[in-house]
Amino acid sequence: MNYKNPDENGYYGEFGGAFIPEMLYPNVEELQKNYLAIIESEDFQNEYQDLLTHYVGRATPLYFAKNLSKKYKTQIYLKREDLNHTGAHKINNALGQVLLAKRLGKTRIIAETGAGQHGVATATACALLGLECIVYMGEIDIQRQAPNVARMKMLGAEVIAATSGSKTLKDAVNEALRDWINNPVTTHYVIGSVVGPHPFPDLVARFQSIISKEIREQLKEKIGRETPDYVIACVGGGSNAAGTFYHFVEEKDVKIIAAEAGGLGVHSGKSAATTFLGTLGVLHGSKSLVMQTADGQVIEPHSISAGLDYPGIGPFHAHLFQDKRAEFFSINDDEALKSAFELTKLEGIIPALESSHALAVLDKKKFNEDDVVVICLSGRGDKDMETYLKEMSIS
Repeated sequence: MNYKNPDENGYYGEFGGAFIPEMLYPNVEELQKNYLAIIESEDFQNEYQDLLTHYVGRATPLYFAKNLSKKYKTQIYLKREDLNHTGAHKINNALGQVLLAKRLGKTRIIAETGAGQHGVATATACALLGLECIVYMGEIDIQRQAPNVARMKMLGAEVIAATSGSKTLKDAVNEALRDWINNPVTTHYVIGSVVGPHPFPDLVARFQSIISKEIREQLKEKIGRETPDYVIACVGGGSNAAGTFYHFVEEKDVKIIAAEAGGLGVHSGKSAATTFLGTLGVLHGSKSLVMQTADGQVIEPHSISAGLDYPGIGPFHAHLFQDKRAEFFSINDDEALKSAFELTKLEGIIPALESSHALAVLDKKKFNEDDVVVICLSGRGDKDMETYLKEMSIS
């Protein structure tokens, strides 16, 4: 079973494809025809790998969390994506896509962002490589992720508020797609997750696969084998998870765990746990599991973490879920907060709220003492300090 790569039409099992307005066909078709040849070329890889090493700061450490391991009586390693330049895994994909856009002759980059990390990463790549950058962000996310908005503006990006719907990530994607329809020739849309029309889910997964490639090499060095017993990552659209799972999905002995945002609880009406609540539908250009009403209206998601506040899931992950290749947990807001404070106190690492959902699996599942458990720490917690401070003043 090939879980990693979609078929020629962009499907992972029954999920994926390209469901797009006619105006976008030329853009998407141009990408479909050219992306693999460009990103696999020696010239591209030389430039990309050089930037990952000397600009981003890869390889990121695989850190043995001794205190966390002692508490949960298992062997816990953290893949420190929070130590990348810009503070999250998002830079791996943003740099790759902006390099690709330049080779396609594009001069203008648009992006959507929820937590702001993808927006910052895209603005960073555009500043470095000299391209115009416009970032769409939900009005609510602009308020709750103010430090990242400031960073984007300082990097030269124009930040445009999405004021429709729930004013969060879904609405930012809608605005970005609208822009792309209106500016098809000059513009490339840097989608930040493994969502959207083919080839985006595959393109983003390939750029993020550096995470699991490094995990294999680092485990070999640390424990003498390349494969852990478990890999765990948080999933909204699912780019950090796709990168963490990529080089393990075809290893039958490696168990895969995804942590979704349960919000106030799966059945509270304020959740973003798509595999628990979603049904087959089309969202933002691909067929996947979508939180929707019986007549296909998208249900507004909720999560304390802006990066997981999305009513769908990437087709890569929907396939893993349907095939029972991955186990999915719903982590509510309070559980994520508890895990964030726990990691901070035990290991001196302040995680992003998104990553805290992955950490919260430790309270939900029992591991054996000799299990090797790798958790992707997808981002650092600077951007969430306001939420954390609020929580500290309550308690």
